[in-house]
Amino acid sequence: MTAPLLAALDIGGTKTAAALVRAGAVLTRTRAATPARDGATAVLDHAAALVRSLGGEPVAVGVGAPGLVDPATGLLTAATSSISDWSGVDVPGGLRDRLDLPGVVLNDVQAFTLGEAVHGAGRGLPTVVGVAVGTGIGGGVHAAGTLLTGRSGAAGHVGHLPVPQAVGRPCPCGATGHVEAVAAGPAVAAAYTARTGEPVDLPEVVRRARAGDEIARALLADAGAALGTALAGLANVLDPDRIVVGGGAAVPELLAAAAPAFAAACMPVLGPVPLVPAALGADAALVGAAEAALRALGSGAVTR
Repeated sequence: MTAPLLAALDIGGTKTAAALVRAGAVLTRTRAATPARDGATAVLDHAAALVRSLGGEPVAVGVGAPGLVDPATGLLTAATSSISDWSGVDVPGGLRDRLDLPGVVLNDVQAFTLGEAVHGAGRGLPTVVGVAVGTGIGGGVHAAGTLLTGRSGAAGHVGHLPVPQAVGRPCPCGATGHVEAVAAGPAVAAAYTARTGEPVDLPEVVRRARAGDEIARALLADAGAALGTALAGLANVLDPDRIVVGGGAAVPELLAAAAPAFAAACMPVLGPVPLVPAALGADAALVGAAEAALRALGSGAVTR
């Protein structure tokens, strides 16, 4: 029996990607700038147009989107400010109106986690934690064949674990002391600017570190150590088979510094917990979104 053809969307504040996926394999894909400042209606119109441009006859659509998804209602909550009027949006309903397809929506990093757990670096393993390091630090947990969402949809948000390196530092979520405040891309860049007075972004910090800049090297090492400490806390609670790390800010220097801090803070009884790079690259969230749609069809949560 041929696996169903599914449409997948990865909606971000700057770009939206669309793909046709079958059995975890991306058959064709496209992407374009997200009309984020034009509001949710424009974003959904744009997303639907991208899906239509791919052709084919998908039976459902899965969406990875920034923000939390209320498990009870399917509505976006705690949504990103990078897309105007995004909070409270019914993404599956909006796409059904535009595409006449049933669908599901999940947090973008939870989609990344599902893709990597089922078809990527965690394939075949019972318990997989996914972590994406970028403008923020997100995460997800896939255990016993299920993506854990939690009561409010926030399960796996590793970026908001407290670490000693971040004591007193304000986090974008409104609290203080979270690892995102020191290890996310903008946090590292801001720390470099504070030390040198030079405005930079993370790629420039990385470039300077590789050119021998000691301040840049130290900041990446500190950020990596903070990330490793946070991931160890998650490992000590969940006892995962593997932790998969991806995202645009998961540069080799960061991961190299994370590994020893992670090993030092993990309970010895766990043994070595593999901390590995993501395998699916930019397709991870698309593959995960398609997997979520497939599961929703199989469970009857959505119908054609």
